[in-house]
Amino acid sequence: MLPRALAPRRARVLTLVAGLLGLALLAGCAQSVDPIERLSKKAAQRVRPHEPATSAEPAYRRWGLALPLPPAPRVRARPPAARTAGPGLPPVVDRVRTRDRVVFLTYDDGAEQDPRFVDMVRELRLPVSLFLTDSVVGPGYGHFARLQAVGARVQNHTLDHPALRGLPYAGQRAEICGQQDKLTSRFGIRPRFFRPPYGTYDTNTLRAAADCGLSAVVRWRASLEGGGTLTYTYGEPRLRPGDIVSVASGESTGLTLVKRTTRLLRETQERGLTVGRLEDYL
Repeated sequence: MLPRALAPRRARVLTLVAGLLGLALLAGCAQSVDPIERLSKKAAQRVRPHEPATSAEPAYRRWGLALPLPPAPRVRARPPAARTAGPGLPPVVDRVRTRDRVVFLTYDDGAEQDPRFVDMVRELRLPVSLFLTDSVVGPGYGHFARLQAVGARVQNHTLDHPALRGLPYAGQRAEICGQQDKLTSRFGIRPRFFRPPYGTYDTNTLRAAADCGLSAVVRWRASLEGGGTLTYTYGEPRLRPGDIVSVASGESTGLTLVKRTTRLLRETQERGLTVGRLEDYL
């Protein structure tokens, strides 16, 4: 039997131990999960609706194509230069002599400034060439700067879009060199190609183009008008490798530039062709 002096101390120790045991039991209960509750949670997880994984739609489908557009072959050497009209004059080309199964998309004037076309060029990586006329573009040069930023190339199409054939040399030179200087100032790159308005030209046109530092006068064999139908200046009425296609601008037909380009790309694919960069071939 413990001495009477130790009895109160023993009682305090037993009380402390009992308290600690109680706390431990409460903690264990708090950490444990009722088996029925656990089964209920698992059942809820099993019946939770399945959320399918979202995947981005391929770019070519977003733009109305059934198949992706193959990249153009890498150009290891430029094709032979087109024949010139005389010494010191630039060649006039409407198609490129190449065995590569490519066509070249060129856009005239600059009247249509649809932001969706910028998205289309970027997403499909279209290597397009833009022949711009200052009086048609007006204040819209920012739109074409965005196109240049996503890979388009800017080329010369005169200041005011006159029919050049028959005009004096000085007038033709002012139209061509004036736009050459303006495009260089706007885009920081001096254009290499010139497209005469309406495709008409004479020797003075070629002389002026050469004097303004342009290396080729670019016409077209195929033209896509506002209705979305291709017409041809000569030869077989179908796209062939090396064809330069001119896409008209500003036609009020109800078909946007994006829709017309989609039709053109579909026909290109049906012919087993793809789009090349004109600047790589001339």
